[in-house]
Amino acid sequence: MKPPPSFSPSSSSSALLRKGRVSPYLITLLAFILFVTILYGEDFRCIFGAQFDSRYTSNYQTVSSTIKKKGERLAFAIGDSDEKKCDVFSGRWVWDEESRPLYEESECPYIQPQLTCQEHGRPDKDYQHWRWQPHGCDLPSFNATLMLESLRGKRMMYVGDSLNRGQYVSMVCLLHRHIPENAKSMETFGSLTIFTAKDYNATIEFYWAPFLLESNSDDAVVHRISDRIVRKGSINKHGKHWKGVHIIVFNTYLWWMTGLEFNILQGSFEDEEKDIVRLPTEDAYRMAMKSMLRWVKKNMDPKKTRVFFTSMSPSHGKSIDWEGNPNGNCYNETSMIQDPEYWGSDTRKSIMQVIGEVFRKSKVPITFLNITQLSSYRKDAHTSIYKKQWSPLTPEQIANPVSYADCVHWCLPGLQDTWNELLFSKLFYP
Repeated sequence: MKPPPSFSPSSSSSALLRKGRVSPYLITLLAFILFVTILYGEDFRCIFGAQFDSRYTSNYQTVSSTIKKKGERLAFAIGDSDEKKCDVFSGRWVWDEESRPLYEESECPYIQPQLTCQEHGRPDKDYQHWRWQPHGCDLPSFNATLMLESLRGKRMMYVGDSLNRGQYVSMVCLLHRHIPENAKSMETFGSLTIFTAKDYNATIEFYWAPFLLESNSDDAVVHRISDRIVRKGSINKHGKHWKGVHIIVFNTYLWWMTGLEFNILQGSFEDEEKDIVRLPTEDAYRMAMKSMLRWVKKNMDPKKTRVFFTSMSPSHGKSIDWEGNPNGNCYNETSMIQDPEYWGSDTRKSIMQVIGEVFRKSKVPITFLNITQLSSYRKDAHTSIYKKQWSPLTPEQIANPVSYADCVHWCLPGLQDTWNELLFSKLFYP
């Protein structure tokens, strides 16, 4: 038997030219394409990756993981997780009366009356006893001592809307009972709320900025404006208050959901004649995401700080979404949605798509907390009617509780404690 002929690129090309009469111009073109592919391969993957990434197309459940260089340990990390083996955001809710809730509502004086469901008459507590169980692993137990020690001499800040404020208060509740009564305080200065752990010289803060950029809804108390306007290129208006933070947790979504288009101000709110353009909501949101990432790149040292972005918090305003009463919502809902593929109509997949596109093209170190899908099942966990009302209820509202049920915010203790457990996991085991 003759040995197989040896392969030589030059002899192979010559043979093709002789036998197949292939044009030398075609060979040159193929060589050029190969060269460009090697040179710009990373750019091609950024451009086309979203089209072929199965994680992205499956209900937009997984958008991005923490961006880091190979072999690099992120700030605050004490261990590593294997994301290929375990996606902590993919799992199921399991009943757990032994370890849930993580604290009692009555034990945490920092919960706003808009979130104290038991105090305002909610008759059941089942919503407090569910624990998130990832499919391929266990979440590390929340360790308040580790969290406080890691924050010693540092600042942690949540930036965003009232949903991020709920997560902020949850974190304070998870930590405060480990701090002596005379060694902690909470103060509010306009848009900024600061919880101080004096013995640790640490602060956990919340900054009200529902769009991250400057807007006409920036007053932390009076911000119920129907015709919302966001100013382009204005993130430094708020960002100057975020400088020097060691852990920052962003969110923005709900306030953008006013329709298919959004008002964007080009210029200043001080201008007599305001130059306002209408953009598709997705494009306006994309602008905010890019501004946030530019601010992070300029102001956050990846060797000393960590940046998180919490995904969309779902609402449950239409019970027809889960084949319930066509005229109902989260009111009187005490069980969760069982369909693992459930995605409510109030949660825009197009916005999740924007987040995926922007984050995947960025090299800014940021950790994505993908709480949307796991929270979508929890129609039972909203404050509903069990909260302090902003204004007295009318007789018509009292007769029809569905009409004033809050299906946006969440009772504490409850679901948002799980968000912080996931944050804890990604902070120390990224």
